[in-house]
Amino acid sequence: MSSVLESLKRSYRELLIDGVIPFWLRHGVDSTHGGVLNCMTEEGVRLAEDKYIWSQGRFLWTMAAYYNRVERDKRVLDAARGTAEFLLRHGRDEAGRWVYRTSRDGVVMEGSISIYADCFAIYGLSEYYRAAGDPAALQAAVAGFEQARRRVAQPGFNDTAPYRIPPNRRLHAVPMILTETANELARTTGDAMILEAARGYSSEIFRFFVQPQRACLFEYLDGDYQPLPGPEGRTVNPGHAIESMWFQIHLGQTLGDAALVRQACQVIRWHIEKGWDEEHGGILLAIDADGGEPYPDNWHRKPWWPHTEALYALLLAAKLTGEPWCRVWHDRVREWSLVHYTMTGAGEWRQRLDRTGMPIDEVVALPVKDPFHLPRALILILGL
Repeated sequence: MSSVLESLKRSYRELLIDGVIPFWLRHGVDSTHGGVLNCMTEEGVRLAEDKYIWSQGRFLWTMAAYYNRVERDKRVLDAARGTAEFLLRHGRDEAGRWVYRTSRDGVVMEGSISIYADCFAIYGLSEYYRAAGDPAALQAAVAGFEQARRRVAQPGFNDTAPYRIPPNRRLHAVPMILTETANELARTTGDAMILEAARGYSSEIFRFFVQPQRACLFEYLDGDYQPLPGPEGRTVNPGHAIESMWFQIHLGQTLGDAALVRQACQVIRWHIEKGWDEEHGGILLAIDADGGEPYPDNWHRKPWWPHTEALYALLLAAKLTGEPWCRVWHDRVREWSLVHYTMTGAGEWRQRLDRTGMPIDEVVALPVKDPFHLPRALILILGL
C-alpha cells in the first residue's frame, strides 16, 4: 500500500476507533432499557429520552457492523445486543409493522408511519444476526422485509415520515432504501428471492428515476412514474443520489453485474460535479436540474451525511474504476469536511451547517444526533 493510502487508512481508523465509537458508548447507550438515547446536542448532552425506531435500527447496524468488520469489542457487542432486545420487545405493533417512536422504556408514542423505520430495523437486525447468531433477530428481519414489501406495493402508499409528501407521488428514497435493505438481508440469509427483490428495486431506480439524457437522478415522480411540473419535478438531491449509487454498486458486486457497477459509478460522477457548491464549498442538500431555485426550501443547508456518503462512494469508485476523478473528488470532499464538521475533542462530527459552513441548531429530519452515517462510512472505507 502506498504511503498516501496508508496515511488515509490510519486517519479514518483513528476517527472511528478513537473518536466516533467511544462517543456513542459514552453518550448514547441506554444501559437501563437498551438501545440508544440520541436526542442530544452535537456534543452529546441529552435533551430528551424519546426513542425513534429509525435511530435504534441505525445504531444497531453501527454497533454490529463495527463488531463484525472492525474490532471484536465486547462493549460494542453488548450495546448491539441491548438495542436488538429493545427492538424485539418494543419496536413492532400488533400487525408486525415497525413503529416510529417510543418512550425510553418502550411505550409506543407514534405508530407505524414510516417505511424507513422498518428498513433500518431490518438492516440492523440482519447485521446483528451475523454478529450474534440470534435466530429471533433474523426471523424478525425476514418477516419485517416481507411486511415492508407488501406495504410499499399498496395503492396510495404514503408512510414516509418524517417527510410529508403530497398524494400521488413516487419517491426515489423508497426503492433506494429497499435495494440496500434487501441486498444486505440476502447476503445474510442466502435467499435468492430476497436478492431478486433487490434487483427489482434497483431496476425501478434506473428505469424511472435516473435520466441519462439529463445526467440526473430525480427524487420525485408522479404516481405513474412521470415527471412532475415545477421545482418539485426538477429536484435533485446530490447526496442521496451518491448514496443510492453505492447501494447499486454493492448489489452489482453481489450479482456479478459489471454493467450495473459502471453505470452507478457514472451517476456518482454526475452528482458530485453538479452538487458541489462552487461558492462556499461542500455538497448542497438539493439542486434544481435546470438551475432554478431548488425545492425544498432547506436546500442550502449542508448536513454532514452527503459528505460521508461521498467519501465512501468515491473511494469505492476509485477502487473499481481506477479513474483519477474519484480520488480528486474524494480529497476535495474530505478536506472541506474535516475543516467544517470536526469538533475538536468530541470524537464525533458536527452534523448541521448552513450553506457557508457555519453551525446551526435546526432539526434535520429527526430531532436527534445520528449514530449512523459517519460510522457506517468509516466502517465501509476500512473494508476497502
